[in-house]
Order: sequence, then structure tokens, then C-alpha cells
Amino acid sequence: MNAHEIEYQITGEEMQFVEIELDPQEAVISEPGSFMFMNDGINMETIFGDGSSERSSVFDKLLSAGKRLLTGERLFMTAFTNEGVGKKRVGFASPYPGKIIPMDLSELQGKLICQKDAFLCAAKGVAVGIEFQKKLGTGLFGGEGFIMQKLEGDGLAFVHAGGTIIKRSLALGEVLKIDTGCLVAFTKDIDYDIEYVGGIKNTLFGGEGVFYAKLTGPGDVWIQSLPFSRLANKVIAAAPRVGGKSKGEGSILGGLGDLLDGDNRL
Repeated sequence: MNAHEIEYQITGEEMQFVEIELDPQEAVISEPGSFMFMNDGINMETIFGDGSSERSSVFDKLLSAGKRLLTGERLFMTAFTNEGVGKKRVGFASPYPGKIIPMDLSELQGKLICQKDAFLCAAKGVAVGIEFQKKLGTGLFGGEGFIMQKLEGDGLAFVHAGGTIIKRSLALGEVLKIDTGCLVAFTKDIDYDIEYVGGIKNTLFGGEGVFYAKLTGPGDVWIQSLPFSRLANKVIAAAPRVGGKSKGEGSILGGLGDLLDGDNRL
């Protein structure tokens, strides 16, 4: 194996964390801000790119880091290496309610394509890059734009998504249509395209978006029940207005209570 061989345990239900066990000199890389805890003897180092190639030139490392900027991620990643004696543990937490999915890239033909903010951490040696969507419609209306995240190698990677996660295995030519925000990841042989919902009423009043993500097998697809964008929109819609709590909250009159109380601020 090129990637470090690590062991892990995922703990929790709605707010999970993954605990990774490292042998001496084994390492794991992660997104900045996902660190939870670590044993004494583990060294934390901020690195350019993903550290997948120790022999990379400075230019290659800068190029790898620059690609991360295109996906909306930070310029640096964090590497945690066991420099002590014996096994050590390091933990990484999910950023919002959902599930952490272990992905063994050696069983996925060495490549996984996922939404831009799905990657949590991985064994050192896994390459974290970008995947360009070549179809114009997919890039413009696919929710993730032209650029998605690409995980390559033969090690373990951990992906996080919201709500409950389901996996669907598609046969050759089998089609699955998904809300663009609910798509988490898919294997490299899946054909990813966008399809117009169709119908004036569906477009204007359906409330389900104008486009589907259309995935055609063969391959595996992972789907989330609660995209973070959907959760954020609900929180923003329910948040009290500037100046304090809405008086209509919890009242059977709802927002009408604010008008009756003379609170008609926008």
C-alpha cells in the first residue's frame, strides 16, 4: 500500500466522531478545524496540500494547495503523526449533525468523487484533489458547479454528510435521480449529469428545485437526507428578527401576533 494502513472506530449517533489508531510513524491528514483530541506522542503539523507524495517539489506542493482553494477549502491541511512508542489515538469530529462514512479506496477502484465539503480526514498517502465536470449543464446547474472533490489512492478516507446516509449500487445503465443537494459521493464509473424537472407548475411552484442530479451506473452512489444548505436555510428562516425574539413565536396567532402588538418591523 502507498497510503498508511490505519485502524479506526466511529462513535456517536447524530454528532459522530472518528477515533483513529496510529502505529509508530503512521500519520493521518485532516481538514483544519476537525481535530478533537490526541494522545501524547502525536505530532501535529500544518502542511501544504495533502502530503500524499513526500518527494514532491515545492512547485507541486503549491499546485496541490492551490487546487484546494478552487474547491473552497483552506490552503493548508493538518497532518498528525505518531512519533511516540506504541499505538496512539487521534480523534476528529463531524462539523454538523450527520454521519461519518469510512471509504476504503482500495475497494473503490482507487477513486471517489464527492461534494466539496464532504472530506473529513484520511490516511496519509491519500490524494485530495479536484474533479472538473466536463458537461456544461452539470457545471452550471449541478449545485456543486464545475468542481467537485476527488479522493485517490489505496487507503482509508472518511467522508461526512448530513442526516442519514444511504448507499445505492447501480447496475450498468441503471438511472437514479437525486436532488442535487442530497448527492454526497459516487464512484468513478458513474455518469453524472443534470436533468430538467420539466413542467411550468413544477418549475414555478414545485419547491423541489428546477434540476435533478441524474446518475447512471455502473457504480455506487451515496445520498444524504439532510444537506447542510437545507439545514442552514431552515435555521435562518426560523431565526428571530433583529432586535430580539419574535413575539409571534409559540403563539397560535403566529406572525399575526406581531402586527397586533404593533411590531411590524421588517
